[in-house]
Amino acid sequence: MLPPSVLQTFQKVWGYSDFRPPQAEIIENLLCDRDSLVLLATGGGKSICFQLPAILKQGLTIVISPLLALMEDQVQDLQRRELPAATLHSNLTSRERHQVLQKLPHLRLLYVSPETLLSQPVWERLCAPTLAIAGIMVDEAHCLVQWGDTFRPTYRRLGSVRSALMQHKPPEHSRIAIAAFTATANSHAQAELISCLQLEQPQVIRTSPYRANLSLNVAIAWTPLCRKHQTVRFIHSQKGQTGLIYVRSRRETEELAEWLSTQSFHTAAYHAGLPSEQRRQIETAWIEGEYPFVVCTSAFGLGLNNPRTRWVLHFQAPLTLAEYIQEVGRAGRDGNPATALMLVSEPTGFLDNSDRNRQDFFLQQQQKQLQRAQMLLPKLPSKGNFSDVIKGNPDMALVLGMLHSAGKLVWHSPFAYEIRAGNHKFAEIDRTPLLQMQAYMSTRHCRWAFLMQAFGFEREAKTLRCGVCDRCLQQNKK
Repeated sequence: MLPPSVLQTFQKVWGYSDFRPPQAEIIENLLCDRDSLVLLATGGGKSICFQLPAILKQGLTIVISPLLALMEDQVQDLQRRELPAATLHSNLTSRERHQVLQKLPHLRLLYVSPETLLSQPVWERLCAPTLAIAGIMVDEAHCLVQWGDTFRPTYRRLGSVRSALMQHKPPEHSRIAIAAFTATANSHAQAELISCLQLEQPQVIRTSPYRANLSLNVAIAWTPLCRKHQTVRFIHSQKGQTGLIYVRSRRETEELAEWLSTQSFHTAAYHAGLPSEQRRQIETAWIEGEYPFVVCTSAFGLGLNNPRTRWVLHFQAPLTLAEYIQEVGRAGRDGNPATALMLVSEPTGFLDNSDRNRQDFFLQQQQKQLQRAQMLLPKLPSKGNFSDVIKGNPDMALVLGMLHSAGKLVWHSPFAYEIRAGNHKFAEIDRTPLLQMQAYMSTRHCRWAFLMQAFGFEREAKTLRCGVCDRCLQQNKK
């Protein structure tokens, strides 16, 4: 049971009257220094779950986040609330980085990427015996087990961070709790997160991704031109309400946004390659209604909460269900009806093979990556220091990450590794996520039931008929 002072601080800082389930349970775990794995649906208020304990506890809470835009958004919000928070990233000047490092003893929250966390200047300051570390929060933790070309090998080193930090702290230093937060993780991903982060008897808190107010729909676009025309019709059908259009590459955001502008739509392209200031301007314009919708990659929406978002259009299918459920979750956060539409190529690929080409290209890139890692493997010492090994070849970081992911390597510290004895041939590429997405596209049953089954809510899935997805509506007409 949380003491009244916790709710009072929450009300004073964030202005809400009470916690939403299961926020209070998560906050209590972190205040008691328990390790946690939290699967909280998009829009469930997960940031507050670690921000509130951080400002109530003594010491610095480290928040590990994958995206610069996400870190900046959250830190700016905290600073507006006059809370002691900062971020460190590569876009800061040397003077700005130095100022943040000097302020560490006075901060409650420090946002960093895994790469910045393990950079020498930052790591040395965090290891200072006089700097109290209150906790380590891994936000968007699915990136740790990410399947695809966005694999971040540094994430695989995070499991040894806690023990390495504790070696530099005095004996009376309190335990450093670790919590991992994500919106999506099936049972296999959950087990891998617990193992990789070395969570100790973690409290696993899961909420269903199901949104009864969100209608899921899939439609065939027979030709590339048809895909554009269906996009225009769908936007018109939403009657100027706020939405998002997701595409899969930076180039495609700009091409589609430019074409839609010729169709008299006021919009903008958004991706992680844009300057920080320009991204902030687009986000603000969208939230304030200047842009009814934005054409974006998956970089948009993380950390942003616009409850007025009524629709999400996938101009192209995501590669995985995890990506899909993250992105459709941007719509309908206020509980009012919302719609998601995914456009897909016709099954044969004769008239439009763009979806198939995109998958093939992705698999080819993965295969090249695998072959490159296999070729470098004989050159990798069986024991070594991370910095020394990558000095001659930065691609060695990928090899180390892949070996750890395959259970063939152990990190004794974030910097010292040892390869286990045995066969070190990498396994073939797992196509299961692609097949899952294809099965979702073609399912004849309730789409929400399919997703619930895929993410480990089998019992709920057996009886679920959402009544608002395209498949349920078709069944109702029969």
